Amino acid sequence: MVKFISTLYGSLEYNAMEYYTTNVMPRAIYTKEHNAIVERLKTARIEAGLGQVEVAKKLGKTQSYLSKIESGQRRFDVLQLKEFAKLYKKPLDYFVK
Repeated sequence: MVKFISTLYGSLEYNAMEYYTTNVMPRAIYTKEHNAIVERLKTARIEAGLGQVEVAKKLGKTQSYLSKIESGQRRFDVLQLKEFAKLYKKPLDYFVK
């Protein structure tokens, strides 16, 4: 979508989506450490004998939500990690070694 923005020097044309994704939307930082935590999260779910759909229902989320976390496409915070640890019967430090 092309938009126009008024400046002191006249109108300026810009692509709104491109502007948003490069200037407004936060950039994800996928480090080796983050990827390791995600892998442990997926491993813990499998070791607990749970499927993505089952876990998602227990957390009140969608399977897509869990899939994005496990593929590294979605970030999660320590409180969510704590929920996963409880559900998978793992200590919190299992994920952050």
